[in-house]
Amino acid sequence: MPSVLAAIPARGGSKGFPGKNLALLDGQPLVAWAVAAALQSTSVSRVVVSTDDEAIRDAAVRAGADAPFLRPEDLARDDTPDLPAFLHVLDALLALEGYVPDIVVHLRPTSPLRPPGLVDAAVQALLADAGATGSRTVARSPLTPYKMWTLDGERMEPLLPAPAGVAEPFNAPRQALPPAWWQTGHVDAARTATLRAGSMTGDRLVAVRVDPQYAVDIDAPADLRRAADLLESGLEVVRPAGPAVSAALANARLVVFDFDGVMTDNRVWVDGTGRESVACSRADGHGVKMLRDAGVAMAVLSTETDDVVAARCRKLGLPVQHGLGDAKGPALTELAAGAGVALADVIYVGNDVNDLDCLRMAGLGVVPSDAHPSARALAGLVLRRPGGAGAVRELADALLATRR
Repeated sequence: MPSVLAAIPARGGSKGFPGKNLALLDGQPLVAWAVAAALQSTSVSRVVVSTDDEAIRDAAVRAGADAPFLRPEDLARDDTPDLPAFLHVLDALLALEGYVPDIVVHLRPTSPLRPPGLVDAAVQALLADAGATGSRTVARSPLTPYKMWTLDGERMEPLLPAPAGVAEPFNAPRQALPPAWWQTGHVDAARTATLRAGSMTGDRLVAVRVDPQYAVDIDAPADLRRAADLLESGLEVVRPAGPAVSAALANARLVVFDFDGVMTDNRVWVDGTGRESVACSRADGHGVKMLRDAGVAMAVLSTETDDVVAARCRKLGLPVQHGLGDAKGPALTELAAGAGVALADVIYVGNDVNDLDCLRMAGLGVVPSDAHPSARALAGLVLRRPGGAGAVRELADALLATRR
């Protein structure tokens, strides 16, 4: 799987709309909408915000992004092109961590209304064409450039030469002219080699089509009102975690995990003696350590009776109750009471129907991306990683981001 970096440029200065990248849409700053699009993508490996502004940096980190550096002032001017800022991101990550992504995804905070799956579609479109240097979201234009003009004084000249078979396109019916597409700014994806060669796109771009109703570019307060109206109308978009989720992460005093489908990928290997084994993620194990080091109490509740559950939890240093059958709900109540923690301050992470009671009871129910639909429906937070493949680490990163 290629390494995909989502880079979100969000400088502090904006003469036309001061504080634009922190302007609130549905209660969340615009930069958080871009971060959410990256975090909820299954293709993105890393999310970094490039900004010169401490307030934007703080907002991005609270939303779940990394911001390991500030952008230099000379790369945050009104006339700074995209490419030098993106090369700075690549150079900084290489110098700080030795990190080199295969693909860089450009997510603008000012194009917040993204349909679910759009970031993944842009990455997959690029990967599907081995010769492509980049991909870019486009929408069908309601206006045709063949009816546009340049002016030499007062004299009009066609903007484009006539297409084949049309003598005077400016006098022809629109339906007789080739369709035109305009770039929406939602998502650009490019190979790192393309950026290093001196271009944000390269010379072979693949189109990723978007319904024009999503194409709102925030450049003035009136654009924010238009975007809010579209959200009110029920437009399906990728949304940031709301204030309630952020507060629940910040205030959690106990995190309780299911085991199978959360700490494993829900598969089991059985040998000829009946002995079971499962696959777990070392990244998840490190996430558990991060939470422990931060003083977060944790436990595991599992319906499974096999000793593999207890063995893994011993390795992680997690208290565990397993073989619970249908008694997970009462076990969660007893566990919280014994720890002196209100259920409102508990995060429960589950993935299937036997977790529904606990997901209802906990202050915040969390599920991996591949959870059963009934569990997803009760979750306050759906992770972008599947069970056994980084979901626990993702939750740890999100929770600890609220406490920096």
